[in-house]
Amino acid sequence: EVYAGPEPEFFLFRRDEKGRPTLDLHDKGSYFDLMPVDLGEETRKEIVLALEKMGFDVEMAHHEVAPAQHEIDFAYSNALKTADNVQTFKIVVKTIALFKGLHATFMPKPVEGINGSGMHTHQSLSKDGKNAFYDPQSQYQLSSVALNYIGGLLTHAREITLVTNPIVNSYKRLIPGYEAPVNIGWSIGNRTALVRVPAIRGEATRLEYRCPDPTANPYFALAAMIGAGLDGIEKDTEPPNPVEENIFQMNEEEKESKGIGQLPGTLQEATYEFEHSSLMKEVLGESVFEKLIKTKKGEWHRFSSSVTDWERREYLELY
Repeated sequence: EVYAGPEPEFFLFRRDEKGRPTLDLHDKGSYFDLMPVDLGEETRKEIVLALEKMGFDVEMAHHEVAPAQHEIDFAYSNALKTADNVQTFKIVVKTIALFKGLHATFMPKPVEGINGSGMHTHQSLSKDGKNAFYDPQSQYQLSSVALNYIGGLLTHAREITLVTNPIVNSYKRLIPGYEAPVNIGWSIGNRTALVRVPAIRGEATRLEYRCPDPTANPYFALAAMIGAGLDGIEKDTEPPNPVEENIFQMNEEEKESKGIGQLPGTLQEATYEFEHSSLMKEVLGESVFEKLIKTKKGEWHRFSSSVTDWERREYLELY
């Protein structure tokens, strides 16, 4: 059985007198701030209470690193229940924010120059009631199943990024300097890598896939990640050595020597990688596969044919 635990983040913005969302961030708080700096504490509390009444086992709720950014984590569960919970969670967050006169958004990067919102996703496999990723006798205390699963994720990372990061704005978050991974590698604790293995072991042994964002369809995203991991197990895919150095500070030669690749940098690039993935066609089914390609090509065309405020500021007077 596959278990998963997401860490969805979101921003709270003020609404204007007509109830329309603005770009006015609700507070100027930062990581784990409290009232009075964390003005979203009361809203976050109401969200948690509503989720608990609906049967959610909420484990943590706190202010995140960026202004007006929040994270609420709920208990690890089987993959299907987790996907259901993510969808319900989004509705609850948006509804309660509206009642409080605020606008909640899961857009990954609504404001430039600050950290974006991710949805780091923890994953593990269970067999006969025991954690299949844990092996106390092996290096890192990770089983061959865990290492092969990691190998599969790394091998197919570029192919599945369209599903884990599905909109144009997703790639404004996936840039160096804002804690979001852009490099394909794994680590024991290093948060600059795409796959991180938290220090905890035993029945809580798991890995964290760090690039997804909360605009992802949780059913598709989990299917893609699990499909990549299981393909690694089936093919006995060995990952490269873990990287504990700060990957953001490495030059291209250093990354190449350690087998560190790069995630797609745009929706267009991610769509190309996805379109050429036989695994994703098999995992998602031909109908969903073809529909995603068509939809995302259309989205990229609409974006690339639009004229942005940045272009006007940059070029209107210069030329």
